[in-house]
Amino acid sequence: MAYDKSQKKKKSENISDWYNDIVVRADLADYSPVKGCMVIKPYGYGIWELLQAAMDPLIKEKGVRNGYFPIFIPISLLNKEKSHVEGFSPELAIVTHGGGEELSEPLAVRPTSETIMYEMYKKWVQSWRDLPLLINQWNNVVRWEKRTYLFLRTTEFLWQEGHTAHATHEEAWDFVLWAANMYRGIYRDYFAIPGFVGKKSESEKFAGAVTTLSFEAMMPDGKALQNCTSHDLGQNFSKAFDISFQNKDSKKEYVWQTSWGFSTRSIGALVLAHGDDKGLRLPPKLAPIQVIILPVQPDDSKQLTRSNELATELSSAGIRAEVDGREDETLGFRINKWEVKGVPIRVEVGPKEIESGSYLLVRRDTFEKFNSKNITKDVSKALASIQSNLLAQAEENLKKLTSEINNFKEFEEIMRTKKGFIRAFWCEDKACEESIKGKTKAGTRCLLLDEKEEKGKCVYCGNEAKHKWIFAQAY
Repeated sequence: MAYDKSQKKKKSENISDWYNDIVVRADLADYSPVKGCMVIKPYGYGIWELLQAAMDPLIKEKGVRNGYFPIFIPISLLNKEKSHVEGFSPELAIVTHGGGEELSEPLAVRPTSETIMYEMYKKWVQSWRDLPLLINQWNNVVRWEKRTYLFLRTTEFLWQEGHTAHATHEEAWDFVLWAANMYRGIYRDYFAIPGFVGKKSESEKFAGAVTTLSFEAMMPDGKALQNCTSHDLGQNFSKAFDISFQNKDSKKEYVWQTSWGFSTRSIGALVLAHGDDKGLRLPPKLAPIQVIILPVQPDDSKQLTRSNELATELSSAGIRAEVDGREDETLGFRINKWEVKGVPIRVEVGPKEIESGSYLLVRRDTFEKFNSKNITKDVSKALASIQSNLLAQAEENLKKLTSEINNFKEFEEIMRTKKGFIRAFWCEDKACEESIKGKTKAGTRCLLLDEKEEKGKCVYCGNEAKHKWIFAQAY
């Protein structure tokens, strides 16, 4: 069915319908002719480019360099690591024909790059002098999804995936921690989204990993969203692919490996975390347009000229500013359009503003209006304030939706009502974990990195437990 632009859903009434509506109306993405795949439109891709510009320097500062590996992976490579292929088999897209002929060996369309990269690492690592080997990719992956959701769960998505090889486990683990904390910083400083970093349970960890760390954020509807992961691969892949080196004593050793990834799913988190009934509310650091300037009467040459001058002034100060001076749309229509798109600040330029030299500024996060004669200074100050305010609101939401409980009756009641994160003792038995999820739809999200060992009783079975885990329903 064709999308009707007159549709307006309310976040407060149905967050799922609202989300799909806003992603399309805000020009972030659209549905494609390929089932399960989306088209990321320029405005949505602009957010991804800003994220890349923020993260790529951090990755390179750590000594990691960008590369690119094939999208096609021979099935024989996937089969080298048993738990890895078993974990991804249900999601694989397989190519069996090419050039009009049946292939001698089927090729998987990349679900993740461990296997194709590590076949090359085997060639490149021979001596301790070749380590550490640190490579990142910005690419696309395909995981066949039955139930899709724009940005949050699509068959094809964009991401970065870092893959490192080290001489010692200690060095590899330090990299795992670095990546997880780097992601947490990106979410906090750019997305204005706080959350928890912790270890996944055995049943939830990455297929082929020894340990998986994840960043878990809380959305306003009480559901968690896993946004990125960092994996300690131990020597599971290095032994499967024979990635070994001669150490300083001329003895053979297998490398220790990590992998870590951050995807366009993050844009879905941005929409859910900050949007309101009117549309997006973009944190200024990730807003492709930070200031939209609207001449009240675009056909008035003075208003249009002054609007363009203001845009030039702001752009010279490093602020992303544009003018919407289309004469075929009313001021009200243009205001509504840019509110839906979540531009942090709107500037209106009319006859009064031209005469007084004082311009009307409107904040998208609070709709606060104020006049400014020093527009560059006041806009810069307002952008910083908006970024801080969105983070403060998200922190308040996280606090409000995080509970600590000791009995399963209370656990069930919370999951029936407000949902959110629950911190509770769990015995770490898989059957118990599955029972909790079966009764409440809430699974383990993570064990906080700084969680200390305690003595307690499992919230579900009452058996001895040593740690309090984070539980939640999830997207």
